[in-house]
Amino acid sequence: MTRKIFGTDGIRGLANKTITPELALKVGQAAGMVFQHGDHRNRVVIGKDTRLSGYMIENALVAGFTSVGMDVLLLGPIPTPAVAMLTRSMRADLGVMISASHNPFEDNGIKLFGPQGYKLSDEVEMRIERLLGSDLSERLAKSADLGRARRVDDVRARYAEYVKHTLPRNLSFEGMRVVVDCANGAAYRVAPEVLWELGAEVFSVGVDPDGMNINRDVGSTSPAALSQKVRELRADIGIALDGDADRVLIVDEHGVLVDGDQLMALVAQSWKADGRLSQPGIVATIMSNFGLERYLATIGLSLARTPVGDRYVLEYMRAHGYNVGGEQSGHMILSDYCTTGDGLIAAIQVMAVVKRRGKPVSEVCHAFDPLPQILKNVRFKGVAPLEKAIVTKAIQSARDKLGGEGRLVVRASGTEPVIRVMAEGGDRALIERVVDDVCEAVAAR
Repeated sequence: MTRKIFGTDGIRGLANKTITPELALKVGQAAGMVFQHGDHRNRVVIGKDTRLSGYMIENALVAGFTSVGMDVLLLGPIPTPAVAMLTRSMRADLGVMISASHNPFEDNGIKLFGPQGYKLSDEVEMRIERLLGSDLSERLAKSADLGRARRVDDVRARYAEYVKHTLPRNLSFEGMRVVVDCANGAAYRVAPEVLWELGAEVFSVGVDPDGMNINRDVGSTSPAALSQKVRELRADIGIALDGDADRVLIVDEHGVLVDGDQLMALVAQSWKADGRLSQPGIVATIMSNFGLERYLATIGLSLARTPVGDRYVLEYMRAHGYNVGGEQSGHMILSDYCTTGDGLIAAIQVMAVVKRRGKPVSEVCHAFDPLPQILKNVRFKGVAPLEKAIVTKAIQSARDKLGGEGRLVVRASGTEPVIRVMAEGGDRALIERVVDDVCEAVAAR
């Protein structure tokens, strides 16, 4: 059975069109049934980002979970990694994050975490999907067994303390001027607070959510505003989070963007020097630049690649004992500290290296020169057109042109109705042509 509802990062779609109250109610019921274990009162924690539709989805999920006898703890606006952490620390059977991450506000989604704070496996998601397609009315709780719901007030402080404890107690960011862009999203309060408590002089961007401005011209997908602010304030570093703060990109003191590949290279080199790497390498996806792989080889480290999606990176890390992994887009998984991507923890780990070395971010965070790489997105309606003859022919032609001097990746996004076309190689003009050729074929009607 092929998954129809779950994508690469939970369930995601247009709010009140794809992600409806009816769907959220059934997800609550189905997931609650799958994660009810034993005779104790089973509980679920629910967090959300700042989207207007979060209220609607949150209430529908509460109705679903309580109707099958699960107690609900409501966390309010909080980063995705905080939900994963609190699922563990509050001894919950399940964690839920209501977010569409970096997508525009019109979208929303439902991410699920198991009791240990890890995203669900394909197998468990399939079990939930099968229940979603069935009649659950006969399996609802009896009147006396219905769940209760209550809000938890101190979750932001709990998460803040957890984040700070990932650094040595004697390390301070005093003297560092930091601009943090919270994308008008889930970390709009906690990220500036943590950085200030660690001693930095903090300037904030994207901290005025109104329910509809999440990720709009701010955050890791739109870093221009952050770059401008860093230059304007002559800051030492800029930090760009996304809507649910599970990814991060950095801007150096010149306002130049530093992507996830460079951040992984920095952490890998630093942790290797400190003897902190659990394996002689890191894990990334097929989208990471080949320059990263070549750099790691020069310092005696390997790069294992997985399909796109931070949960696939984490699954490989857990299976093979790695403790550093991530994606070019900014997901950083440091499994000594967290069970999913955590943009804030990744940011302060990078800042710690910068602080210790006493050199500018532009120098510290430039480990290698990437190969020219171009990524373009083509939006589509209906079924992804990857099997169309014109598309398969264009892909094969592009690979023939690249030969052994480049790499082409064409895939359907698991979070948006777009085809992503990426090519890299030594000849920028050539990769631009092959990417444009494939995009034209995908867009052809």
